[in-house]
Amino acid sequence: MQNLNRRNFLKYAGALSVLGASGCASLGGSAASGPRIVVVGGGFGGATCAKYLRKLAGPAIAITLIEKNRQYVTCPFSNTVIGGLRTLDTLTHNYDTLATKYNIDVVYDTVAGVDAATKSVRLQGGKKLSYERLVISPGIDFKWGALEGYDEAASEILPHAWKAGAQTTLLRKQLVDMPDGGVVVMVAPGDPFRCPPGPYERASLIAHYLKQSKPKSKIVILDAKDKFSKQGLFQDAWEELYKGMIEWVPGSQGGKVTRVDVKTHAVYADNSEHKGDVINVIPPQKAGNVAHTAGLANETGWCPVDPRTFESKLHPNIHIIGDACLGGKMPKSGYAAHSQAKVCAAQIAALLIGQPPVDPSWINTCYSLIAPDYGITVAAVYRATAEGIVDVPGAGGVSPREAPHSVRAAEAIYADGWYKSVTADAFS
Repeated sequence: MQNLNRRNFLKYAGALSVLGASGCASLGGSAASGPRIVVVGGGFGGATCAKYLRKLAGPAIAITLIEKNRQYVTCPFSNTVIGGLRTLDTLTHNYDTLATKYNIDVVYDTVAGVDAATKSVRLQGGKKLSYERLVISPGIDFKWGALEGYDEAASEILPHAWKAGAQTTLLRKQLVDMPDGGVVVMVAPGDPFRCPPGPYERASLIAHYLKQSKPKSKIVILDAKDKFSKQGLFQDAWEELYKGMIEWVPGSQGGKVTRVDVKTHAVYADNSEHKGDVINVIPPQKAGNVAHTAGLANETGWCPVDPRTFESKLHPNIHIIGDACLGGKMPKSGYAAHSQAKVCAAQIAALLIGQPPVDPSWINTCYSLIAPDYGITVAAVYRATAEGIVDVPGAGGVSPREAPHSVRAAEAIYADGWYKSVTADAFS
């Protein structure tokens, strides 16, 4: 595994034979009779954790994955759909392989409640599941009403498209229907939120579409922040590729939106009105709702966890991974969730046989497309400390500010390869 040092991995990979690990990922056969692990949420975090629990702990444990949707549409690369480079079906994955190849019981339902005292999960369909360990990877939900006038109903008119699927399609349609010379207003939230470079990649790919199809149009980004991820790289590219098309307004200069008027297609920041033909509002966020109903989130809206095992600091035997957790320096991204999931699976497998958790490390790589043949990257390595998850000094880095087009084109190709690799590892 890429996220654990080889010595520690081998140390308890052998010990896992106590649970009956056979070394064979294709299991089949009757249901396991050993400890039950329940995983809630079938995104990059949950799907990867369920798969790697099976690979590490073998066939003796029972693994149940609870997911309300039969298909998962990835947020990573959804901006390419909005920009007209892909179709939504290319981002859509199912759980068939997890069920058939890895013998994971996939239950399509919604969690109605979690009882930490009795170690059980109650589903809306009426089923109740007990667990030895529970993993929750619920992603994000929105703080509806944090921006005056913007609630869930408003998002059906002024889409957020920050959960991929119908909202992605809606925003794309609005861009296609917009007249040449129209204005796209984007509202970017304050930290923390899912995918820190995401709004700026989105602006880039919308600009790519507009440059080809509606060149008189422009984009205004109203940002609650005064700086953003990979800022220099994005702004260099905007100047080179989309000169005059993208205006970024930082929070301290009138970019912090406080009110939305759906009827007039306007947003308000510092008493200034901004009207748009298309308005993309990305609202403030919090941990997925199941984390709140289970009592796993604190006053920040996110879930405090042990930095080594991702076990909740509020309830024992429950682990929270992905966007919902307070992951220290790790960003809220699909690949961070994927990385955390593997470590969490390994730590749970060790705990099941009485082995102490190891000191792990993680990686995160984030590609952003600014055009189909123009990519940029940031990568980092993290480790656990008593204070939390921190960067490893000198590890990782960002794309060079000065680079020939061949480098940018190569990074766009690498981005596509990254997506194929990470989705295959999670769902295949």
